[in-house]
Amino acid sequence: MLLKRIPVLFLQVALVLFGLVVLALLIVMPLQEGRAQDLDLWSVYTDPFILFGYAASIAFFVGLYYGIRLLHRIGNNSLFSPPSGKLLRTMKVCTLILGLCVVLAGMYIRLFHHPDDDPAGFLALCIAVTFALLMATAAISVVEKLLRKAIELQSENELTI
Repeated sequence: MLLKRIPVLFLQVALVLFGLVVLALLIVMPLQEGRAQDLDLWSVYTDPFILFGYAASIAFFVGLYYGIRLLHRIGNNSLFSPPSGKLLRTMKVCTLILGLCVVLAGMYIRLFHHPDDDPAGFLALCIAVTFALLMATAAISVVEKLLRKAIELQSENELTI
């Protein structure tokens, strides 16, 4: 029984570690930003763009939490149930919200960047991340449909037996 749960446990630990790395980056990266060199600590963390990044990260951490919960359901062999579909739906909404936030951040930088700055690298990163999030949303949608079909088949089989 334990050997069957090790891959799921490994994925759960990997997601938690990934979340911790992202959290550490959210704390450290504003201090490394070029505009932060001349600012005090309070001004760095109350910058509107940084605050927007923190607000957008809520969707990321909610999606990560629901991913861990989905892996827990897989480990307990209770994947084929309606609550799993709700978990997937929430994850899909989180990826869409995060993608929209990345697009809005890219538009903000494009429209309001300093004339001396070149936003090309940031915009390329925004395009790549948005594409990856759209692919993740599409993959989650496909898995959600397959799960819905499997739940329907399972309920039909239970009725016939």
